[in-house]
Amino acid sequence: MQPFSVLLVDDEVELIETLLKRLEMRRVDVKGVNSGMDALAQLDRKQFDVVVLDVKMPKMDGIETLREIKKRYPIIEVIMLTGHANVDVAILGMELGAFDYLLKPVKIDQLLYKIQDAYKMKSLTDQKIIQKKEEFGMVEK
Repeated sequence: MQPFSVLLVDDEVELIETLLKRLEMRRVDVKGVNSGMDALAQLDRKQFDVVVLDVKMPKMDGIETLREIKKRYPIIEVIMLTGHANVDVAILGMELGAFDYLLKPVKIDQLLYKIQDAYKMKSLTDQKIIQKKEEFGMVEK
């Protein structure tokens, strides 16, 4: 699998630090931020393939952040992460374009597999876009 980049977004600083270390040990290009606004600023600066996004955060919550991510960067895959099992929020997140929804505490291998699946989906979407552009003569082969 090709290298891919992940943005972790959670207001729990210790959780971000732990996930960053564990994903970096698995050779994942990963960055962590602590708010929805910081996530959007990072996405404006750098291209990420997958965002792992906490649902419950102060000021700009995960649902608001998801809406804005999908508006600005529709092909980035977003995995929602929460410590509060709420079916309504999960359904809303999926309707807004989230790739999947995981409950905290999440096992690192489970998270990594979900991130890899999300990256595969994004790669397929990227390939389809390139093919369409080629069909319309918008990209040199």
